[in-house]
Amino acid sequence: MQKSLATPAPSATSQSFISIQDPSSTTDQVLSPGPQLSKPSVPPPVKSKGLNSGAGARRLRRIIAEDAEWSLAIVPPLTELCIQNIVKNFQNNPILTQLLPEHQQKVLNYLSPDLPLAVTANLVHDESYWRRCCLHRWPVCHVDSHGSSWKCMFFERHLENLLKHFIPGTTDPAVILDLLPLCRNYVHRIRVDQFLPPVHLPPAPRREDQSDSGSEGETEEPTRDHYQLNDLVAGLSQLEELDLVYRVKDCGMNFEWNLFLFTYRDCHSLAATIKACHTLKIFRLTRSKVDDDKARILIRSLLDHPALEELDLSHNLIGDRGVRAAAKLLSHSRLRVLNLANNQVLSVNTTLTSINLSCNHIGLDGGKQLLEGMSDNKTLLEFDLRLSDVAQESEYLIGQALCANREAARQRGLNASHFMSPLTAKGPENPSR
Repeated sequence: MQKSLATPAPSATSQSFISIQDPSSTTDQVLSPGPQLSKPSVPPPVKSKGLNSGAGARRLRRIIAEDAEWSLAIVPPLTELCIQNIVKNFQNNPILTQLLPEHQQKVLNYLSPDLPLAVTANLVHDESYWRRCCLHRWPVCHVDSHGSSWKCMFFERHLENLLKHFIPGTTDPAVILDLLPLCRNYVHRIRVDQFLPPVHLPPAPRREDQSDSGSEGETEEPTRDHYQLNDLVAGLSQLEELDLVYRVKDCGMNFEWNLFLFTYRDCHSLAATIKACHTLKIFRLTRSKVDDDKARILIRSLLDHPALEELDLSHNLIGDRGVRAAAKLLSHSRLRVLNLANNQVLSVNTTLTSINLSCNHIGLDGGKQLLEGMSDNKTLLEFDLRLSDVAQESEYLIGQALCANREAARQRGLNASHFMSPLTAKGPENPSR
């Protein structure tokens, strides 16, 4: 039997070949007494045609990829694929509490901060997620002023933003009230530094043929009332601080004094709101043009309040009548801090010349309030503050104001016209001006 020996060629294109032998060598091999092996020979490369070319290509490549982007990367675990699918469909099918703690954290890390609050408000309690939501909306975040809770900070600032841009008669109140079921347990303080008034379009011009049955003076004055907080505050069971300013910021060339008007309807509504809020500890209403009448309405609603500890009515128009109402509040509440700075205390009084507050525990803050009240007073000549625990600086500055008032009174006394009778002052030599 003949054995052929095949040797691979150095070329990468040739895969196998068959050795070619001479017929004469075959005859010699048969006649030779001993076994002889044929000498291997290297044939020239032959280009395969037809079906042989496809077979060679398959043997060379070994893997046929139908996807151009196919790679040898390892397929992710089934757990990771499930987490990705949960994150992708979280808005329509939120699945979180059913997962293991480590899988919950992975889902929270992948969730988008733009998901609707109706989905995440009462389901997601992780602080890292709400931190991402806060930093996504506001570049500057002071979480310390919100109880060190990122979730509370998000809902408080979100609610404040809705209140600051609410336009009565234009904005739907459901925009705010629909948020109550989602944020009632996370809002502890509301700080609104702007309330927008209603938008009033100019009246249409009257036609000549229009009926003149009505009087021109019967036209109703447009209302300037702002958003009423009673329904909102009644739904916030954890509210402890309310800080409000009735004004409009950045009004520019559209400035009008009516934009800074705290109406009587606003006052009565706010008084009923804070009276019904039994969890309120801090109430601030500053820079809102609150006069004596409105201050008395507000303070009357705070009498015997079960939780109020701080009241701030600074930078308003409160006079002596409002201060007397505040003094009554001190004995009918648990108040610890009262701020009436920059009002009109003692400044509107033109007859009072002497005050004695000695042996009263006025304290440091009380001395500052008295000093604020003395800033515009020109008639007070004596002010007794002995044993009242007033700071030396406040006592010194009050003394300086009293000295200025005494000097002004002395100058008025030295005025020659002050000693003239009315008839003499209006004589021929001194004609009336």
